[in-house]
Amino acid sequence: MLGHTTRSLFHVREYAMSSIINAVHTAVSGLNAQSHAFTDLSNNIANSQTTGYKASTTSFEDYVTNNELANDGESLSDSVSATTRQHTDNQGMVTTSTNSTALAISGNGFFNVVQATGQSNDSTPVLGTQQYYTRNGDFSQDKNGYLVNTSGYYLEGYNVDATSGTLGTSLSAIQVPSTIAFRPTESTKLTATGTLDSSSKTVDMSTTAYDSTGAASTVDLTWTKVNDTTWTVKDANDTTGTSNSATVTFDSTGAVSSVTSQDSTGASSTSSSSFNYTGSPQDMTVSLSGVTLGSANTVSMTSDSVTSGTFSGISMETDGSVMATFDNGYSQLVAKIPLTTFADPNSLSAQNGQAYTATSQSGSPQINAVNTNGAGTLTTGSIEESTTDLTGDLSKLIVAQQAYGANTKVVSTADQLLQTTLAMIQ
Repeated sequence: MLGHTTRSLFHVREYAMSSIINAVHTAVSGLNAQSHAFTDLSNNIANSQTTGYKASTTSFEDYVTNNELANDGESLSDSVSATTRQHTDNQGMVTTSTNSTALAISGNGFFNVVQATGQSNDSTPVLGTQQYYTRNGDFSQDKNGYLVNTSGYYLEGYNVDATSGTLGTSLSAIQVPSTIAFRPTESTKLTATGTLDSSSKTVDMSTTAYDSTGAASTVDLTWTKVNDTTWTVKDANDTTGTSNSATVTFDSTGAVSSVTSQDSTGASSTSSSSFNYTGSPQDMTVSLSGVTLGSANTVSMTSDSVTSGTFSGISMETDGSVMATFDNGYSQLVAKIPLTTFADPNSLSAQNGQAYTATSQSGSPQINAVNTNGAGTLTTGSIEESTTDLTGDLSKLIVAQQAYGANTKVVSTADQLLQTTLAMIQ
């Protein structure tokens, strides 16, 4: 009988020890979980003013382990775990910025950015190959003309080739140096002025015209006398003699009275002073009203292209265009900003400075033009604010603090019970 009683006391003490240790384990897991929550909430609160920051939340889940309290095939939870949940798909409030080159996304897209890995001997940044994505659109130009956000990431886009004037098809860091050259504007009108010598049989005139990319072409026109009051003017490079030609009639004062023309398509028209030039480099109007008949050949021709300008700054457009502005009042496209979307943006891997990298869970990056495929719109001179709910997170912080304190009480109580149990064993 005594042996049975001794064994029963042993089992009671063993059961008590196991229960106390489990209680300590549960309370410690609670402390760790609440500490995790503290970290997430503190990070949100600290970044409540950080441009493009996406607030996270803490998720708690219970763990079921091998528990002696289990009975009838049921397991009881004796620990808790906390994980951080990202909410990169949450839209932040768009507010006006004093920075004219800042951009804010309203939608699902991200800016494509890269980091500098060093500097060359001339202090030009050496850019890395790792692709990053961000919603921090507070961009400004650095000393080399690159667009860099407040976290030090370099904005990427499709740059216009300085030689051909065409938009590229691969992403690269956008750079607009102060030395950028002005591309001549597209020619839309050629103007002939001066005097035709009435005693001449042919007179040539030429000028340089520019296409939409700023590429130059020479336009040659030849005047041929028909009679004292009638001349023909045509494209000197046309061997058929019918394209881009016009018959010009002068009145008794030597001024142009009518122009009957035929363009390269065969279409005819009559005007008092001009004709349509079609073909290379593009369709243009040729004005002849400034030409008169006289006793000397001084006729010449000019185009309406603006050919010079000094760089004065950059401007951003809502369609993602980055424009170089010049002192002549013109702006020219230097780059185009696309936006990248993901099937599951909440599965992106967070990096320093409000940036992310793609993961297998996020899906492959899909590059889109602004305002297509859900990528979103751009607001210029604006930023996207942090999505932190400051009031709500402060309230949650108080609750987490109370839960942390309660778990501390459990550990303290369990310690007292453990000491009592050990004293009983002794």
